[in-house]
Amino acid sequence: MKSRTIFAAVTAILGFAGVIAFQRAGAAPGPANPALVEDLVAANRILAHEIAVLDAYGHVSARDPRNPNRYYLSRAISAGMVTAADVIEYDLDSKPIDPARSDGYLERFIHGEIYKARPDVMAVIHAHSPELIAFASSSVPLRNMIHTGSFINDGIPIFDVRKFGGNADDMLIRNPALGKSLAQALGSKTAILMFGHGVAITGPTLPTAVSNAYFLNMNARVQEQAVRLGGSVSYLERAPGARPATGTTPAGAAANNRAWEYWKHRVSMEK
Repeated sequence: MKSRTIFAAVTAILGFAGVIAFQRAGAAPGPANPALVEDLVAANRILAHEIAVLDAYGHVSARDPRNPNRYYLSRAISAGMVTAADVIEYDLDSKPIDPARSDGYLERFIHGEIYKARPDVMAVIHAHSPELIAFASSSVPLRNMIHTGSFINDGIPIFDVRKFGGNADDMLIRNPALGKSLAQALGSKTAILMFGHGVAITGPTLPTAVSNAYFLNMNARVQEQAVRLGGSVSYLERAPGARPATGTTPAGAAANNRAWEYWKHRVSMEK
């Protein structure tokens, strides 16, 4: 009996010490879907290091397919530095499942409110791409220039946060109401330009969202270059009666997966 008592006491002491060490290290319980977290870490590094969509700012999230009322997003850190330990699990009100996690992005409401409004969306990217900010500030509409940008033909709306009570000094989506207004302006589209700020891009999968972000930026650069050449510019208009782009066709999915696997391989070599 005495040995059991001593064992229980030692276990309790060690357990308490472990909790203290855990708290001092600033760690938090891991999210419930480690495979998705691994892909989300890869997406952060791809967007930062491989395709230059994100710099020191911007973020990418992924909805949990096993629980559509939850999504994963890194703590407030530059995308190129994200590890699995940085990933926070949120509900759709953008509240962390672990209440101790108060180190998230201010603009997490972009993600939560789009997921609320769009059950089809499984990943969201927010970037500050200069080429897209230029189109949001111009009377020249962003139009489809490349074969991988067919979703642009569905329309790319422009959102001005100042019209919805936002702060003209920073233009940030800093609360649920502004996030909801952004999601409503996005509607059923793939992406939305944010005046003076950047862009929000969606996808039915995380690889597709990453590809959409890459091709949207590429399209903007190609269009700008074509316009600067002078003369008339031809665009890849959708044929009358053609279906809107969904990003879920077998050919589109295969192309996205091929790029995704290549990009993942590239960032894995950084480790």
